[in-house]
Amino acid sequence: MNQTLDETVGSLLEKQALNQPELEAVVYSDRNLRWTYKEFNQICRTVAKGLMKLGISKQDHVAIWSSNTPEWLVSQFATGKVGAVLVTVNTNYRTTELEYLLRQSDSETIILIDQYRDASYIDMIYELCPELRDSLPGELTSTRLPHLKNVIVLSEKRYPGTFSWNDIIDYATEITDEELDNRIKELDINDVINMQYTSGTTGFPKGVMLSHSNIVNNAYNIAQCMRLTADDRLCIPVPFFHCFGCVIGTLACVTVGATMVPVQEFNPQTVLQTIQNEQCTALHGVPTMFIAELNQADFDHYNLSSLRTGVMAGSNCPIEVMKGVMEKMGAEEITIAYGQTEASPVITQTRTHDSIEYKVETVGRALPNVEVKIIDPHNGRELARGVQGELCTRGYHVMKGYYKNEEATREAIDEEGWLHTGDLAVMDDNGYCRITGRLKDMIIRGGENIYPREIEEFLYSHPKVLDVQVIGVPDDVYGEEVMAWIILKEGQTATIGEIKDYCKGKISRHKIPRYIEFTDSYPMTASGKIQKFKLRTQSEEII
Repeated sequence: MNQTLDETVGSLLEKQALNQPELEAVVYSDRNLRWTYKEFNQICRTVAKGLMKLGISKQDHVAIWSSNTPEWLVSQFATGKVGAVLVTVNTNYRTTELEYLLRQSDSETIILIDQYRDASYIDMIYELCPELRDSLPGELTSTRLPHLKNVIVLSEKRYPGTFSWNDIIDYATEITDEELDNRIKELDINDVINMQYTSGTTGFPKGVMLSHSNIVNNAYNIAQCMRLTADDRLCIPVPFFHCFGCVIGTLACVTVGATMVPVQEFNPQTVLQTIQNEQCTALHGVPTMFIAELNQADFDHYNLSSLRTGVMAGSNCPIEVMKGVMEKMGAEEITIAYGQTEASPVITQTRTHDSIEYKVETVGRALPNVEVKIIDPHNGRELARGVQGELCTRGYHVMKGYYKNEEATREAIDEEGWLHTGDLAVMDDNGYCRITGRLKDMIIRGGENIYPREIEEFLYSHPKVLDVQVIGVPDDVYGEEVMAWIILKEGQTATIGEIKDYCKGKISRHKIPRYIEFTDSYPMTASGKIQKFKLRTQSEEII
């Protein structure tokens, strides 16, 4: 149980392809795509060679902006083989957020789908880089995004200035297997291989740098806690751009040779159909996903008898939902996981045979080889069991740091290597933790972390807005919803619709405030600090 893996993301897949070449690695049920471990490894090698031909070197940054497509999955392991850092982009991002991420991450390459739901990704790229239309593929010189050179579009359609996915596959013939093998061998398990953007309550999103060792070992320990083996088939409807999808999901499968069964875009009916068709033994999701599945009108028509285990994470799980997942869906060994991107991401997890009370009231105990302690946030001293304080963690899973942000890294990780989570928790005598609140004011809406400061900074740019405070308010469906309290500039008037329209297309839909209230002032302390907790109380009386 306490074993650690001395593998890179790329070598891990090579090993599984050797150990069990004919076992199914990837199944997309709805498109009848099936790859064995040997086939999956081969396509990842092909794309890795294509990326090398493009000139992508070890530690170069490759952004990916797509739903859970097969190409996303291939890119994860192809970049793992060439040692390029995969920078994951939230599918909800719009132009402002995308520009910030691509600039801050110094990404040289972006892989993207051309369209997602009602958003044209290709139009947004052309908006940010109008020079792309007149560029040769791979030779972009952009004023706004000076590092960006390569744009790879996952589409049959050709777009000016871009490569297609097939171009990358064609380029592979110009790189030998020996050249790729040498690249794989020269990678170090402590090299950064994955970068995901997360925010604090101040400033803009920060790039969390995760190494091969961080995510491979975290994934392996997660798999052990849910008793995942090569006999299991895991349905993955959570987005790959989150650690939930690409570490707790795909990478956990590869550490033990299980079969990945992704769902490209979450739909409760598709999930249930996929479990039935593919006899999935495990399922991941945030509570709102499980709620949607359990409340599907034709739920009783699906045969879910194969289900056994999985991971629920992202926000607290109500006991009735947990009962439904264990009894109606049959996932009696479902586990609860808690963590954050900075911890690769899982810190604590319940075990398969823990009681339903533990699975509802706690977030489990520390993973193997992970230390957890509760401290007094004021003086840093470790607290006794049963006393509330800040949860801190130390071990192989703690990030390398925030990209180009040493100050924020020092704030998050102390001199002794402890990551300060900012979450308030209580630990019981068995080491099980209960999350009791947050030191900061992050909003968790349906498993998505939303940071008030980011929305506030954006709304400040509205010409009529003088001041804005964003808070989370309780919601029966998503756990929390976003609410904005706005003070308008003198002599100005605005409507709720006007503010919401201003947000559309510029920030992600889930960040657009559900509730907007106009006010003349905020509750303040004597020293002039805004009391957000009082705003929350006022909000709950209104909504």
